[in-house]
Amino acid sequence: MTSMFYRSVLACAAILALSGTQQASAQEKLKSYKSDTKEFWTHPPDDWFLGDETEAQKGLAPPSGPPTGASDAELAAMMKKIKLPAGFKIEVYASGVLAARQMAWGDNGTLFVGSFGLGNVYAITDKGGKKDVKTVVKGLKMPTGIAFRDGALYVIDIDKLIRYDNAEANLDKLGDGKVVYDDMPSYAAHGWKYLAPDKDGWFYVPFGPPFNIGIPPTSLSQIRRIDPKTGNAEIVALGVRNSVGGDVDPRTGKYWFTENARDWISDDMPSDKLNMVSKLGEHFGYPYCHQGDMPDPKFAMGHACSEFTPPVLNLGAHVAPLGMKFYTGDQFPAEYKNNIFIAEHGSWNRHKYQGARIKRVTADSDGKNAKQEIFASGWIEGDQGYLGRPADIVLAKDGSLLVADDWAGAVYRISYAK
Repeated sequence: MTSMFYRSVLACAAILALSGTQQASAQEKLKSYKSDTKEFWTHPPDDWFLGDETEAQKGLAPPSGPPTGASDAELAAMMKKIKLPAGFKIEVYASGVLAARQMAWGDNGTLFVGSFGLGNVYAITDKGGKKDVKTVVKGLKMPTGIAFRDGALYVIDIDKLIRYDNAEANLDKLGDGKVVYDDMPSYAAHGWKYLAPDKDGWFYVPFGPPFNIGIPPTSLSQIRRIDPKTGNAEIVALGVRNSVGGDVDPRTGKYWFTENARDWISDDMPSDKLNMVSKLGEHFGYPYCHQGDMPDPKFAMGHACSEFTPPVLNLGAHVAPLGMKFYTGDQFPAEYKNNIFIAEHGSWNRHKYQGARIKRVTADSDGKNAKQEIFASGWIEGDQGYLGRPADIVLAKDGSLLVADDWAGAVYRISYAK
């Protein structure tokens, strides 16, 4: 299934890196890498993912959550600290969902949940009013992205998209599944992915570069639209750094996605983004321009930000927006219809963390008149004290929202009552 599209990457990557170095001769000299070997892609240099930090940013590192998640008592205490608009309430839907990431509903009410770092996929079912959490897939690399279509569970695991047929009837024996697309590099750094299905049964899939900032090889820093039935794919967007969330606008069919901006410049720049794809092949700026108006201090290389598609919204520096959904339910007040809810995972590349909350975004169908407000907050205490980190959102059939928290290892339910 590996196409010429990917086989050309190894040859092009070294040329691109060298070209970037030459163009930056008037600026600080850029590194170049010999990337035309399989070993390079299996074990990229450490400074591809981290590095280029300013003196002020040195010493910052991603925090690790509790390996066993939060206890039921801790979760109950946490729920009392979460702030929501009047009329809304939050409760624990399921605990023991370790490293919970993207969620997807099965046709018969099973909630499937991917994970970050553990290699697990979970199935949550209702057993007499109590949620039963079962690990249905084990041993994968990083199955953060999942979807459910036509009775099949789809799991994207760094370098392959796997289909598990008749999944809800086989929760005890899903088997190895069938690989339906594998034209993907095998590195883990920014290789974790998210699946956003459209009405045609294709998936929007982001492909991040394996570094903080650099000249990406031609097959990366992009979003593809993939047909899991045929293995065909098309490039939808370019110039995308690290996107781990997206959804199709029910009003127009256009794809919107969250994007994590580069690290290591400062606590307050650049801003993470919410983007909308209005035409195939749009370029969203990375690595030349950030937040729509900030040329990269090293990699702009003469490019103006006006050359690229600006964000619909700048969400704030290092808030780490991940999963997002358009609200199409009827439980919330009418003014919430077609609003976007974004799970902000929260900072690590900042001395005082921000994010770890749910944002509500209103915007016209063309991306104009976009506004944002905090919908749910309270998962941070002090400067760097995480209680939880929202990672994904999914709409339930009754119109409530479910929120996955990979730090606390839980799924929450947010509902509304007049």
